[in-house]
Amino acid sequence: MRSRVLITIIAIFIAVVILAGVFSSGFIAGRMLFPGSGTQAMSVLGDLSNQMPAATDPGATATPKDLGVLFEPFWQAWDLVHDQYVDQPVDDESLMRGAIKGMLESLGDPHTSYLDPDQNKLLNTQLKGEDKYEGIGAWVDTTSEYLTIISPMPGSPAENAGLKPGDKIIAVDGEDMTGIDGELVRKKVIGPAGSSVRLTIAREGQEPFDVNVKRASIAIPSLETRMLDNNIAYVHLFVFGDTTAADLKEALNEQMKKNPQGLILDLRYNGGGYLDTAIDVASQFIDTGTIMVEEFGDGKRKTYEARSGGIATDIPMVVLINEGSASASEIVAGAIQDRQRGSLVGVTSYGKGSVQIPTQLKDDEGAVRITIARWLTPNGRTIHQKGLEPDYVVPITDEDRSASRDPQLDKAIELLTQPK
Repeated sequence: MRSRVLITIIAIFIAVVILAGVFSSGFIAGRMLFPGSGTQAMSVLGDLSNQMPAATDPGATATPKDLGVLFEPFWQAWDLVHDQYVDQPVDDESLMRGAIKGMLESLGDPHTSYLDPDQNKLLNTQLKGEDKYEGIGAWVDTTSEYLTIISPMPGSPAENAGLKPGDKIIAVDGEDMTGIDGELVRKKVIGPAGSSVRLTIAREGQEPFDVNVKRASIAIPSLETRMLDNNIAYVHLFVFGDTTAADLKEALNEQMKKNPQGLILDLRYNGGGYLDTAIDVASQFIDTGTIMVEEFGDGKRKTYEARSGGIATDIPMVVLINEGSASASEIVAGAIQDRQRGSLVGVTSYGKGSVQIPTQLKDDEGAVRITIARWLTPNGRTIHQKGLEPDYVVPITDEDRSASRDPQLDKAIELLTQPK
């Protein structure tokens, strides 16, 4: 029995070591709530087969004898549990799953984790529709200790209920979410339009409090655009989705016909989306050169260059960011800042810049998701857990919101209209 289990454990150990080199789909900025997906939304990186580092060969660093010595304490603990634990017999399968979970947790990366078979099955249940779903209307980070609000969608139940970026959902309808995978918590939060959900929120500087949110049918706009006073074009991107690049090109074509003297790109509360869309969007404002660099654990890098045909590559521009600007938003804003294409106005962005690969384990034993790369701006700056510092720091206070003031937008207009 022990020898058979030993072979199984060693095989799983070796499989996890080489996972990063054998699968060809990845996640953008972890996995964020986005309509139209099951386990993730707006997170497909596309084919990574030409950018993945070579698979690690366990034999290159450890012989079977080395592994045998390495695992001696493990098997000692295994035997002690089987010999001494009060409730016998123990479940070997549960012990094996716990070993995988503990191994991944030891990496200290909240985005690298194990999903048991039940969790994995639930996460693979696909939501219907691509541009509409039923829920509270918020982009969230599912990879933190608790499900965390990245940003509420404009006009959504989440926004109307007063939820803010950084809010952590620590309980749903009174059920403690400690230790529950963020994707499973997300599944509990979404639900039929018209129904209500009670969320217990942990917000920095406050005691936990409850918020009742009535779910609704959420339609996700790609963007809004208009001409401001002083002949300034304004484009607000809500998401980096399937149609965003085409919608943006159409909007820019219309706006550029009016010969604006400047352009404001508003990425506030934009929780991200497809990497490919981010490159397309940035390429509308940057004509040549590097947009983003992807760095793997072995030091290898893949560089993403601007694509030709940008519509607004010369017009003076300002980009608005805030604590809800994440993922693809940070890629675009970071490229514009590093390339000195425009100024950033607002407050520090969310700081989500790592790539995870989800992989099914053999024999339906669940799945693992492993961080395989991080993003860097063109100048080599790390986005992850740091965010982007704006060129002009302009916060918005509660008093500003109550008075319907937008000092960030005002600052952007000032920069574009001041004498050169």
